Amino acid sequence: QVQLVESGGGLVQTGGSLRLSCAASGSISGISVMGWYRQAPGNQRELVARIFNGGTTNYLDSVKGRFTISRDNAKNMVYLQMDSLSPEDTAVYYCYAKQRMSTYWGQGTQVTVSS
Repeated sequence: QVQLVESGGGLVQTGGSLRLSCAASGSISGISVMGWYRQAPGNQRELVARIFNGGTTNYLDSVKGRFTISRDNAKNMVYLQMDSLSPEDTAVYYCYAKQRMSTYWGQGTQVTVSS
């Protein structure tokens, strides 16, 4: 089992920045990819960014150039630096980790961007 705990959400004005953190613990060996999804009210959960063990990253088109995902394997942490935030980024952000055939989720952290 893998436990994921997010932190760093909050309220920010348009154009501001936030940094989300996700701490992984438990049986973390074999995790191949970690990343972030988000879900706004009435919308489906969407993949925002992910980072593979080798360092390859993928981003949702609408966040490219504004968000940066990074990973500290020594600390079992993954981060999402979010810059130039807009109200469209308002959502609950979920950290996830994929380990072989299993996917684990954090509890979510709210990000609200005011106009």
